[in-house]
Amino acid sequence: MKNVIITGASSGIGASLAQKYVNEGFKVFAFARSYEKLKNLKSQVKHPENLQIVKCDITVDDIASSTVLDQIEVDILIHNAGFLVNKPFEEISKDELLKVYDINVLSPFLQTQKLMPKLASDAHIIIISSVGGVTGSVKFPGLTAYSSSKAASSSLAECLQAEYSDTNLTFNSLALGAVNTEMLKKAFPDYSAEVESMDMASYVYSFSLEAPKLIRGKVISVSRSNP
Repeated sequence: MKNVIITGASSGIGASLAQKYVNEGFKVFAFARSYEKLKNLKSQVKHPENLQIVKCDITVDDIASSTVLDQIEVDILIHNAGFLVNKPFEEISKDELLKVYDINVLSPFLQTQKLMPKLASDAHIIIISSVGGVTGSVKFPGLTAYSSSKAASSSLAECLQAEYSDTNLTFNSLALGAVNTEMLKKAFPDYSAEVESMDMASYVYSFSLEAPKLIRGKVISVSRSNP
């Protein structure tokens, strides 16, 4: 049985990813700050014994030191946790900016660093980014902190692939377009996307398994609309 780590797994795409992998026969380690929401996942999967939930603040806690990861190899690591501030540029405080970058950029960087000894030799590491962080894509007022952080997180995948080009590790970033989640409502309160969380989770699931054969160190836009 292969092992998958998913951060930000308590809701939205992260929760749908956890459900998808467990239902497909994977062992899933779901990390998130909300333990109550994580517990709800147990009732939504076919094999709850294959879902290990862990309350965790990725900006503070070291995922690699979690006892649930003792004696296992990580086959797929998905950095899904994200944070968004929707404010005019001149009103964004330094604390808000630092929180956005801490969750969206620094945590994937540092958590991957700490998890390296636990990765399988052919592990696939995926950073969930945003099409808003892709050069040349449509940008929106109020999202300067979020979109710029997602540009950095996408670049991280490219940099890590260069760093480990002589290994079988695969690093990719998926720059997602609009998906009906709580985060989308925070960014665009009156907008409803055509894509649901489980639709995107199914795509990410297939990508995580098939991409390493063909795609390494790339930023892939997965966007039906933006927003």
